[in-house]
Amino acid sequence: MTNYDIADHFSLLSKLMDIHGENSFKTKSYSVAAFNIEKLPVELVTLDDAGIFAQKGIGETIGKKIRELLNDGKMSLLQQYLESTPAGIVSMLDIKGLGPKKISVIWKELSVESIGELEYACNENRLVTLKGFGAKTQENILKTIAFIRANEGFHLWAEIEEIAKGILQQLIQKFPEYQFSLTGDFRRQMPVISNIDFLTSSNENIIREFFSSVNEASFENAQKCLIVSIQGQPKLRFHFTSEEIYFNDLFLTTGSPAFIESFIAKYPLPPNAASEEAIFSAHNLQFIPAPLRETERIIEKAASNAIPELITAGDIKGIIHSHSTWSDGMNSIEEMAKTAMKAGFEYLVLSDHSQAAFYANGLTPDRIAAQHAEIDALNEKIKPFKIFKSIEADILYDGSLDYSNDVLATFDLVIASVHSILKMTEEKAMERLIKAIENPYTTILGHPTGRLLLSREGYPVDHKKLIDACVANNVVMEINAHPRRLDLDWRWIDYAMERGALLSIDPDAHTVNGFRDVYYGAMAAQKGGLTATRNLSSFSLSEFEAFLAKRNA
Repeated sequence: MTNYDIADHFSLLSKLMDIHGENSFKTKSYSVAAFNIEKLPVELVTLDDAGIFAQKGIGETIGKKIRELLNDGKMSLLQQYLESTPAGIVSMLDIKGLGPKKISVIWKELSVESIGELEYACNENRLVTLKGFGAKTQENILKTIAFIRANEGFHLWAEIEEIAKGILQQLIQKFPEYQFSLTGDFRRQMPVISNIDFLTSSNENIIREFFSSVNEASFENAQKCLIVSIQGQPKLRFHFTSEEIYFNDLFLTTGSPAFIESFIAKYPLPPNAASEEAIFSAHNLQFIPAPLRETERIIEKAASNAIPELITAGDIKGIIHSHSTWSDGMNSIEEMAKTAMKAGFEYLVLSDHSQAAFYANGLTPDRIAAQHAEIDALNEKIKPFKIFKSIEADILYDGSLDYSNDVLATFDLVIASVHSILKMTEEKAMERLIKAIENPYTTILGHPTGRLLLSREGYPVDHKKLIDACVANNVVMEINAHPRRLDLDWRWIDYAMERGALLSIDPDAHTVNGFRDVYYGAMAAQKGGLTATRNLSSFSLSEFEAFLAKRNA
């Protein structure tokens, strides 16, 4: 163990003690020790105890901890702090400009325990309200997180879509004599992917030459494909084929292993298929869109001609679930409404945070009344577009909603969501959620599991019981379209539709730019087979008003 390694241990100990609010004199002593150890002219590992204690800036207390490190490879005091600190909090120390004291504030005041949660809090504009933070700090944190994410190996589909399609377009333009397609997990629209797959009728030399001019590009051969690694981007994996069997291989590289195995067992591929459609028509099967090629069950549906027309972002008629400057949004209600109108939407459901979300400037009852007066005035100005009065009401720990029934009755609809005390057993989570679902004022269950992709799994739930409870109580299940949520997960959409549930692709927009997230919600919903008729936000204004009138009756 080198002096630098030892210094790192003391530096980390000092930072963790700072995060936990320990005595500043003690924390500084370990920080100073780290500085002194780095500057020593002799390696501590070569000294006996007397030699270690004799070094400048090292007394008996620090010396004993150094000996513990050299003998055991770890320091017991540091281990204690590591065990009492969430791993995500420790990871935040890698974020430039975010020191221990600021991390402590974020942890204690926002209950944020991971980099993903921190990123989400920044996107919701929550850090600017904290003492010692500002818009610039928040912006810098987001930039650093983006850099960290790009080097973790896994990426959100939404974050790399532009990269994938941009590379594809460049290849097509550069080499028009060859075929190129996106394939694999990206083509199936998996919300999280580790690499971008391409199929091409070109060859390895062409791909190597194309990327050779890119700084720091490296190449690796693996299982009949070429992997191109570029710093800060997901790995690119090129599968090579010939013109004759191009569509056969596009089919084989697109589907999940389970789908391909099941399909080939029943339906041998025709040789040299002229298109993917020809593969299905050769067996009198309905065409299966790429996002659905996950399981054997979809093959059975294709055989019965039972695959419906999938929803698209263009089917979404209204923005449901949005936040304004009344809580933690970045735009006024009028700005939100006019932007939605310009984008072609017919209505906006404004659902700022409720009073329990104090960190998000949640609305007290008197502020609700003032907000409703503003909405009434705006609705007179912008007809026929309409703003609906809603709230994202916190589901409290006992399952009750955040307001009295008298207050809840003033809203056109209520989105009920869990935002606090997310660490629960499945039994407690289900008890809490079902009580909220059974509340007659709950219209939509917001982000049902509380997950944040690549950051937080969410609380454990029994999805079938949750969906059945929503159906029984006429509660809509949200598909939160934020790329980091996409919650309800696509894997449960099919079951929800079978049970007769109504779902809703909602952007949870905290800025006008957030409206665009309905696209990512639609991409995820396609994987579950969602149709426009079963999506609440695809209802026209008149249909939406009729739904609310019937629901509230």
